Amino acid sequence: MTTHTLLTFEKSAIEAMTAKDPAMKKLVTLIGDITLTKRGDHFKSLVRSCIGQQLSVKAAKTIYGRFEELTGEITPEAVLKFSDEELREVGLSKQKITYLRDLSEKVLAKEVNLDQLERMDNEKIRKVLTSVKGIGPWTAEVFLIFSLGRKDVLPVGDLGLQRACQWLYQAERDNNGKQLIKSHADKWHPHYTAASLYLWEAINKGLVAQYSNVDEAWDQLQK
Repeated sequence: MTTHTLLTFEKSAIEAMTAKDPAMKKLVTLIGDITLTKRGDHFKSLVRSCIGQQLSVKAAKTIYGRFEELTGEITPEAVLKFSDEELREVGLSKQKITYLRDLSEKVLAKEVNLDQLERMDNEKIRKVLTSVKGIGPWTAEVFLIFSLGRKDVLPVGDLGLQRACQWLYQAERDNNGKQLIKSHADKWHPHYTAASLYLWEAINKGLVAQYSNVDEAWDQLQK
């Protein structure tokens, strides 16, 4: 049975994150409170992330749905039970099948012990997860946020965060997105996860697409 835990951010943490950052403060005010629902099943979470790599949200959801329908319950045993041909029929590429098999085999062999991850620090978790084929730093960081609820994670390599950061600080798109995020990160320390979620929400709520910058969004939405 999958369980979900709500992760909330204290008012004092949000105030500390925005105290030195007027642009972020405007964004936080526009969006309001954020509550994160943690993914309860660690294996399913990693499978979902592996399937969704380099796909649109819609395509990833479709393939994951087909995969879940095929396997019934998403477990390491279920993944290994099906042939490559059966897995390709639900839309998985040869490469992603390799990733899912490697993940399943390492979980069953306890090379990746999902039950112990809660007790590890972030760097150890990154090291363990990136030992699996197809799991890189981005997937590990998404897992830290959405499965473990760690509040000090900043996925600087995430293209959505880079785009939102360029929008928030009115930076040119050809600027180095990673460096731009890092240049503002000190203002958010140590509340990196909250900053990440607000930046993602700027995209999810259409602010980045609809307005040229946060000041325009502020002027229009505060009327």
